[in-house]
Amino acid sequence: MAVLVITGTGTEIGKTVATAAIAATARAAGRSVAVLKAAQTGLRPDETGDADEVRRLAGDVTAAELARYPEPLAPATAARRAGRAPVHPADIAEAAAKLATEHDLVLVEGAGGLLVRFDPAGGTLADAAGLLDAPVVIVAAAGLGTLNTTELTARELRGRGLAPLGVVIGSWPDAPDLAARCNLADLPDVAGAPLLGALPAGSGALPPDAFRAKAPHWVAPRLDGTWDGEAFRVREGPGRRG
Repeated sequence: MAVLVITGTGTEIGKTVATAAIAATARAAGRSVAVLKAAQTGLRPDETGDADEVRRLAGDVTAAELARYPEPLAPATAARRAGRAPVHPADIAEAAAKLATEHDLVLVEGAGGLLVRFDPAGGTLADAAGLLDAPVVIVAAAGLGTLNTTELTARELRGRGLAPLGVVIGSWPDAPDLAARCNLADLPDVAGAPLLGALPAGSGALPPDAFRAKAPHWVAPRLDGTWDGEAFRVREGPGRRG
């Protein structure tokens, strides 16, 4: 697994922090890691982007960004409004493939959900994953509404011949409600893929050293970690007390 594509089911669900946790875990396992942000929107050139945030949290990783647009919009729209060249799926695939010649693992982080458009032709992260023939991790929310968006994402991947590797919950609350607790069983069912981790809410605010020490406990062995999905489901599922 030289390249791993990481998509969200939407925005603001913890995709960047999940990417950092996967990167930190791979680094702890002795692997060299690069993170590629396909397109960064909503930031000035002097502001810290998602790839930089992954590097801050995960440590010694290569951070790369293909394009940056100032307005917080879908990349295709942001590029058009800024009068700048868009990023095409082939650009993403080419950059990831090059990084893979120099690193053990390349994490390609999308922008928002799987079908967010990068260029006027409708190119998406799914197209880039297809060009790379890379496995895809779906980062999903914990609570009500996540089953629909997760299943839609997984179905789209399968329709393109790209089976999802698994699902990571981007932010698991300290006091999960009934929907979140039930979703621990329902998410892998609707995705047709296992749960590969759950990041505690607020993980991204930890000091980097603490983040790196804890990250392997948040993701499953498939991602080089030690997280036990079944034990987590039993502990945090519908029968949880307190």
